Amino acid sequence: MHFVIMGCGRVGSTLALTVEARGHSVAVVDQDADAFRRLGPAFEGRRVTGVGFDHDTLVEAGIHEADAFAAVSSGDNSNIIAARVAREKFGVQTVVARIYDPGRAEVYERLGIPTIATVRWTADQVLRRLVPEGAVSEFRDASGKVVLLETPVHPDWVGRPLRELETAAGVRIAFITRLGTGLVPTRGTVHQEGDLVHVVVEDERSQRAVQVLATAPAGDA
Repeated sequence: MHFVIMGCGRVGSTLALTVEARGHSVAVVDQDADAFRRLGPAFEGRRVTGVGFDHDTLVEAGIHEADAFAAVSSGDNSNIIAARVAREKFGVQTVVARIYDPGRAEVYERLGIPTIATVRWTADQVLRRLVPEGAVSEFRDASGKVVLLETPVHPDWVGRPLRELETAAGVRIAFITRLGTGLVPTRGTVHQEGDLVHVVVEDERSQRAVQVLATAPAGDA
């Protein structure tokens, strides 16, 4: 896979090095050439100096071949513009933008741009959105029989009540993370794009539950 990352600050450089270490190709875009020092001499990806939403800059970064795009600079406006350009002009399906203002983040989520807007924001959270690699175990009870998992959910579940996900997968949704904030769902809570879903399930049934949620709802495939 090829990734384009806009912003080579602490988060952007960490994300780039992590992606490369996993065997993917990556290009990092930043207006400040000195910022690339954070990548270190061993980094083999592309370093592209320029504005992250500029057409020629993105082409140089390999946006036409990109499987995912992350806008993680220090500016909300620049991040969302770049994310929209990557999605709408170049057709990159997987994008994520770092947004500092939670109020703005909610608006951008409605435009179909997943965002992270929390002071506890980390490169790992963005990586999970760019490259879902299965469920992440977050807790296991003392007996080892019950686990709390953060599990990927197929995009076709968006707009469905969370109770439908629970019924289909045989799990209890303990909470979701939406716009960087934890939320305990009610009976009427609907799954939205960008939600991170945390489920409680018996360990012996967890693999099947994860498979169900990672698949389109019955009749929608």
